[in-house]
Amino acid sequence: MRSRSVLEVRSHFLPYHLPSIEQEEIDAVVDTLRSGWLTTGAKVKQFEEAFRAKVGARHAVALNSCTAALHLALEAVGVREGDEVIVPTMTFAATGEVVAYLKAKPVLVDCRPDNLTIDVDQVERSLSPKTKAILPVHFAGHPCDMVPLLELARSRNVYVIEDAAHALPAWYQGVMVGAIGDITCFSFYATKTITTGEGGMATTQHGEWAERMRVMSLHGMSRHAWNRYSAEGSWSYEILQSGYKYNLTDLAAALGIEQLKKCERFWKIRERYAALYHEGFEDLPEIIRPAVADNVQPAWHLYVVQLDLHRLRIGRNEFIDLLKKYNIGTSVHFIPLHLHPYYRRTYGYRPADFPNARACFDRILSLPLYPKMSEADVYYVIDVVREVVQHYRR
Repeated sequence: MRSRSVLEVRSHFLPYHLPSIEQEEIDAVVDTLRSGWLTTGAKVKQFEEAFRAKVGARHAVALNSCTAALHLALEAVGVREGDEVIVPTMTFAATGEVVAYLKAKPVLVDCRPDNLTIDVDQVERSLSPKTKAILPVHFAGHPCDMVPLLELARSRNVYVIEDAAHALPAWYQGVMVGAIGDITCFSFYATKTITTGEGGMATTQHGEWAERMRVMSLHGMSRHAWNRYSAEGSWSYEILQSGYKYNLTDLAAALGIEQLKKCERFWKIRERYAALYHEGFEDLPEIIRPAVADNVQPAWHLYVVQLDLHRLRIGRNEFIDLLKKYNIGTSVHFIPLHLHPYYRRTYGYRPADFPNARACFDRILSLPLYPKMSEADVYYVIDVVREVVQHYRR
């Protein structure tokens, strides 16, 4: 294990994340700018087809965010006012808020303490006659335990909409996330494993749901309305439903096409860096490393450690502050939904309702993990974490 007796602070800040944008992406965006067609067009269709083939789905619908994808997915399967949707409390705002968009109720459940994915036993206990869908989150890129979740959903005639914002590429029992549940939703936000700046994708094996999402993503207009300004298009269109403005642009898709080509290379680098972190913290009982199930291959979007606070004289927040003094950026994923004022005020949740998520929140932090880092950067983070632990252990 590499270590230094006296650790020098690096001269420049190591951000929590930086996107890997190379010349191919720049050239593709410039070409699109010069083409004169900037909004939804041929590049979006090309991106959808490449993504569909990548994950093994029959259909892919490109959107301007994963939030949009989750919203349209729930709408497509028929979630309506008065329904309930089961959502893990250990997730970002979007997973819960899309349920509220449809005037349905997000029913929160606890996470597993090991990999922070949704606890299937808690899901079963939370099902009711009003449950319309389950919305599992592949936390940090680690797939949820999908077989028992799908069996449970099928037995109750409930849909499974996967939040795979972290999970490209990830595999569960040899099947790629994106071809498992009813609809799977991905994110291409700036910090994700591939990026379009802002963007998302919904994949499904069901053509009718894909068509519904496509129509609803552009004001509820007939499916070819996006093409009405081209030589092949027509000025005429029909408004079929009251829809939304969720379409992805060709500018974003041009970036996504090039990023998708590099998805495997980026993943291999993240996997390598995660292995270095694992090795670097192996002999530190104060650092609880991410658990990985035997039947999955994570995307390694995040490397989330849990601090054993009983072994340390400082808390998580102080730990983060110390890393920042060494010019290392970190983050926390996530503040559980039930701790936020909106969920406490609107649905009556209390901090003690979900003990696993509550306890994990106090001790989790996400270390930098992205392809633009160098191995030297990773080793520096390891050395600093070790230094802090050694100085503040009980």
